[in-house]
Amino acid sequence: MDNIDKNSQESDFPKMGKPATRALANVGYYRLEQLTEVAEADILKLHGVGPKAVRILNEALKERGLSFARK
Repeated sequence: MDNIDKNSQESDFPKMGKPATRALANVGYYRLEQLTEVAEADILKLHGVGPKAVRILNEALKERGLSFARK
């Protein structure tokens, strides 16, 4: 079967709201490293992702020496 449950994909995102986690998964983001290829402003445009989730993601990225893409 090709019916893949997007929520079963392994994610290394920090603990944040389920709407934000779902929004990221729905567009194919499951790993912090993937977020280095997208601008913070683009993530904020996703329905379910707000300033708090972006702040949490920024902190997690910074801990790994990473950041959102600069565009």
